[in-house]
Amino acid sequence: MLDRLGYVFEENTSRHPDGRRLIFVGDLVDRGPDSPNVLRLVMASVAAGTAFCVPGNHDVKFLRWLNGKKVQPTHGLADTIAQLETDPLDTRDLIAFLDGLVSHYVFDAGRLVVAHAGIREDMQGRGSGRIREFCLYGDTTGERDEYGLPERLDWARDYRGKALVVYGHTPFAEPRWLNHTVNIDTGCCFGGALTALRYPELETISISAERQYAEPARPLRTDAETEAQLAHDRLLDLDDLLGKRQVHTALKPAVTVREENLLAAIEVMSRFAVDPRWLIHLPPTMSPCATSALDGWLERPEEAFDYFRQQGVAEVVCEEKHMGSRAIAAVCREPQVAIDRFGLRHPARGIIYTRTGRPFFKDESLQNGLLERLATALETSGLWDELGTDWLCLDTELMPWSMKARDLLETQYAAVGSAASAHAAALDHHLAEAAQAPHLEAESRTALAALQTRVAPRADRIDRYRAAYRHYCWDVVGLDDLRLAPFHFLAGEGATFTDRDHPWHMALAERLQAADGQLFPATRWRRVTLDDPDQVAEAIRWWEGMTEAGGEGMVVKPLDFVVRGRRGLVQPAVKCRGREYLRIIYGPEYDAPENLERLKQRGLGHKRSMAEREFALGLEALTRFTARRPLREVHECVLAVLAMESEPVDPRL
Repeated sequence: MLDRLGYVFEENTSRHPDGRRLIFVGDLVDRGPDSPNVLRLVMASVAAGTAFCVPGNHDVKFLRWLNGKKVQPTHGLADTIAQLETDPLDTRDLIAFLDGLVSHYVFDAGRLVVAHAGIREDMQGRGSGRIREFCLYGDTTGERDEYGLPERLDWARDYRGKALVVYGHTPFAEPRWLNHTVNIDTGCCFGGALTALRYPELETISISAERQYAEPARPLRTDAETEAQLAHDRLLDLDDLLGKRQVHTALKPAVTVREENLLAAIEVMSRFAVDPRWLIHLPPTMSPCATSALDGWLERPEEAFDYFRQQGVAEVVCEEKHMGSRAIAAVCREPQVAIDRFGLRHPARGIIYTRTGRPFFKDESLQNGLLERLATALETSGLWDELGTDWLCLDTELMPWSMKARDLLETQYAAVGSAASAHAAALDHHLAEAAQAPHLEAESRTALAALQTRVAPRADRIDRYRAAYRHYCWDVVGLDDLRLAPFHFLAGEGATFTDRDHPWHMALAERLQAADGQLFPATRWRRVTLDDPDQVAEAIRWWEGMTEAGGEGMVVKPLDFVVRGRRGLVQPAVKCRGREYLRIIYGPEYDAPENLERLKQRGLGHKRSMAEREFALGLEALTRFTARRPLREVHECVLAVLAMESEPVDPRL
């Protein structure tokens, strides 16, 4: 095991070339073939500062024997005594070492706690005889079970602590994750396996025992026997979610969620959302750039660049904004991962859902085909192995827009376009007839001419409005009609990828595009240094050319995924939409001078505040899931994002 973990040994001392350290979870003696050398390894490594160790109940019993106390040489103690007779150690050193072991350790500013049999949250970081007993034996009733072993209460079922507790003592057939605890005792001495947990990666490594060294009093617990307990981890309890809440995240200390908004979110999630076990992230809303000061424009790149300059950001990434629908894709390398990692009852390739957690596809066969293509492209591009994961969560844009917005197109956009065209034609006809009327007074003729001049551009604006939304629509008959543009590789097993900059994410997207160019369209992007006038000017020209050709616009992001500026958290992205795309959003005649003047008074403060809070909550949900926190803690953040979507804000922003 230690070879597999990359440790080397010098005079019984373990060392790792990267400075990693071992934490032994106790029970160093009994039932194994060579307890003396285990003791030598641990004692020397602890003395050298390359390892830590907590005592197990077998170690404490062995210590009592060393101190001359009367103990029964059962459960492997006789084997340890016999081994020491042929391979002795200094008794004083052994007593000093075992007597000096503390009941538990708290690491990583309280994020990790290690104890032999586990520890409750209220005991962590404290010391007493009662706490030491709990750490050695767990929570017991004082009775014996049908195997004659102490009857233990499952403290982990009710654990609600923020720290990950790593423990052992009770052997299971596989590592057991429950309520932000993990039991890594997999019964090596009983012919099971030796298991290590790598922190902070949260990767478990198990190596099967060479043979069975002792007969267990009862069989190792299996997944089937613990399914009811594991289901408790995935249970969502309203008591954990109701009321006005303060959600603490790594990016913002406390995000307030109002109860009435949370109730609306629970209603949406319970009635319309995908299976909650897939809901590990909801993306944030995105604020537009500030209103342009130039005549005839509502949004331009200059304001987006100015925002990031004011926040102290030196470099940004400009990405083409595909006109589709935001979609979160959770994809598994193998269908079994849906059961093993996400807790579903049946194997599946994954799920694709909207930014409000609803199923994207009514036709599951279309979704499954898309996920198969995505998983295959990840395999072909080598990304599964490179990222070291068997599942991924991606932030994407799914096209065409009409795939999700067909009802909206038919009932709103197309209806407006048809009615406006008919009205404009009828108005032109009646105005032309009125202009030909005999005996029309000069004042009326002047007023009529002025009205004709004012409404003359209307037909052209309506035609441009209809052309704008038609540009993003096409019929979907089969899988080949879909396009999926990933732009964030959010998380995989044991890690979120928010520590990588946006060029890293775009480079991965380009590798998918190379693997399957039909499904994954190329996303144009560029890196811009904001104090370089030439780069800024070229980026503006690039945006102008892209939007004039029918493109929606671009998204401007700081180079790094997460940035703190002079006034706190910087917007994760600012969108800058083209003139014709804004016609879809604000209406055919939005750019008429009298309308544009009014629209320029829009306020962005609330929208930006929502974007910051939702960004912090979305990343916190992913962090908790990758850290194997209970599902209710993940959904605390997911529901908070959904709750904020019910806050009143101009939907056109």
